[in-house]
Amino acid sequence: QVRLVESGGGLVQAGGSLRLSCAASGRTFSGYAMGWFRQAPGKERGFVAAIGWSGGTTHYVDSVKGRFTISRDNAKNTVYLQMNSLKPEDTAVYYCAARTSTGLRVGVYEYDYWGQGTQVTVSS
Repeated sequence: QVRLVESGGGLVQAGGSLRLSCAASGRTFSGYAMGWFRQAPGKERGFVAAIGWSGGTTHYVDSVKGRFTISRDNAKNTVYLQMNSLKPEDTAVYYCAARTSTGLRVGVYEYDYWGQGTQVTVSS
């Protein structure tokens, strides 16, 4: 079993930055691919970014490329999402997820463990 706890959300003005953290506990974190997803009111949960177990491979949804950066520190069992140049359309609950199989994936159903989410609100 893996427990994931997100933090770092909040209210920020457009153009601002936030850094989300996801602390993992339980089974071996370093062997898992990790992802960030988001869900805005009335919309389905969607892929934002993913990172391989070593941190050497990453993948982003087109709408955040060049603005968001995913990273991980396996010694701290933590994955991060640095979000810069935030836009009102980035407003959502952001979820951290762990995938016990290898490979980066973008589908919600391809991840095995989920955090409770952290709210990010970007004002215009």
